Amino acid sequence: MRHFTAAATLMLGLAACAQAPLRQPAGPATGPAQPLARMTVVTPDEDHDLLAQLMAGEMALGHSDLKAAALHYGKAMASSDDPAVAERAAMLAIAVHDDVGAGRALDRWQALGAKPVAMAQARAELALNRGDTPEAQHQLQILTDSHAKNAWREFGQVLLGARDQAQAGQLLEALATPRRLPADPQAWLAMSELGDKLGRHAYAQRVADAALARFRNDAEVYAWAAQMKARNGDTSGARELLRQAIAKAPENVHLRLVYASILSEAGDYAAAAKLLDHGPQDADTYQLRAALAARSNNTKALAGLYRQLQQAAPDVREQNAFLLGQLAEMQHRDAEALAWYGQVGDDDPHAFDADLRSAVLLQAQGKSAEAHELLGQMQLDYLDQPAQLRQAYQLDAELYMREQRYVQAINAFTRALQVVPNDPGLLYGRGLAYAEVGQTDLAVKDFRSLLRLKPGDIDASNALGYTLADANRDLPEAEQLVAKARAARPDDPAIADSWGWVQYRLGHLQQAVQALRGAWQTGKDADVGVHLGEVLWKQGDRQDAQHVFDEVRKIDPHNASLQSTLKRLHP
Repeated sequence: MRHFTAAATLMLGLAACAQAPLRQPAGPATGPAQPLARMTVVTPDEDHDLLAQLMAGEMALGHSDLKAAALHYGKAMASSDDPAVAERAAMLAIAVHDDVGAGRALDRWQALGAKPVAMAQARAELALNRGDTPEAQHQLQILTDSHAKNAWREFGQVLLGARDQAQAGQLLEALATPRRLPADPQAWLAMSELGDKLGRHAYAQRVADAALARFRNDAEVYAWAAQMKARNGDTSGARELLRQAIAKAPENVHLRLVYASILSEAGDYAAAAKLLDHGPQDADTYQLRAALAARSNNTKALAGLYRQLQQAAPDVREQNAFLLGQLAEMQHRDAEALAWYGQVGDDDPHAFDADLRSAVLLQAQGKSAEAHELLGQMQLDYLDQPAQLRQAYQLDAELYMREQRYVQAINAFTRALQVVPNDPGLLYGRGLAYAEVGQTDLAVKDFRSLLRLKPGDIDASNALGYTLADANRDLPEAEQLVAKARAARPDDPAIADSWGWVQYRLGHLQQAVQALRGAWQTGKDADVGVHLGEVLWKQGDRQDAQHVFDEVRKIDPHNASLQSTLKRLHP
């Protein structure tokens, strides 16, 4: 909070006096009246109590209630001679689009001695809010003509915050011209990038080209100009620029990264990897090298990069702990991957992903309790971050699904849906879990909700059709749903399995065998094999059915579907 003026301090003292009631003697006064007894202490009403308004404004800001904060600071401004209070009132009024209040606060701020550059920036923001382009241009010209250190950065911030991007683009082209831009390549690059963000691509290219002509020895200028050419389809021009730049600065990491990215986007992974394999390395070069090796399925390169990083200096290993974990996973060195993920610091941007991967690896090692314990802790740690909280709940549910602990999976999916209601992926997962425990009505409800959100979704149509068929109900609808999914993905063995099961329920045994045999031969999935075996058994081909069941037992000796099916077929 801004410091209080002397007037505010005095007011605070008077308020304290006013709040302490004077005790009157029980009997009549026997001595002369004391001076304090004759004193009248005037206390401000709430609207004019500076301290109260400032505190209320800060509390509103703490709750992200900008409208309430703007109201309180507007009242505080009227009782304060502090320009900082008027400045805060103006910024809040602009933020909530209170143009009248903003104008009043700006006038007050200016009267209290606002700096001309800050005033020009604020008045430009207000003019943009009002749609007053000439006034915005006038104020932005004052700002950029000031030659203040951060004038062009603040100019860019004003335009980025504009509600009307077309208006912002117009002002950018009018004011950020090569003639007016300063002798600072970063300002030129910032304006070019801003033009690109605002959809003024031709302007962005012109400024990039002009920057290249003016700052011939600046590697960043070459990199940006090349990126612009590549984005506009001139890949050969981009490559030529980068070749020239790297010839001048062969050790420049940023140039090599930009060039490697352009080569990679063109599919030339080998050339991109060769460019990055030599010279100085940082976290970005290591990351891109790993991505290139993974895309080209170059296991030798992945192993080499892993060894290189393992032998790097301790600070480099610490900075790349998450990447080391990924590289170890790619080589199926799960114990080492888990150890690396454990070294990812809490302030590392990959900390959340490292914990997610750790949970997956723990379950793969047979440590399911530890995996769920870790995810439970994450659910506490990320209570105030819905995106991460959703992922933690979803992974928890998916691990329970793998363990065939479907009730726990349902609970986890339900908690995730409380964070992100009507999320399609979560509805799909919970629907599958409901189906597994035989709660068909709830499974159908989730799948129907999903289809309302995403009409025609292939996976949802297939899941609903299969669930209805498995429950031996609404078979015409089930056939229609799976037929749509099958038309969209005719070679999908999961959909072929659903189609075969629907045909079985409809009594079309030959069509069922044909569909299920094709799905079984494609993937040798245990559940598909169980379906095929049951249909063959019902068809009377028990020897063939037993052969399929034996194969399923080899694939998944403890398959629950196989065990329940055999019990039904051998009562």
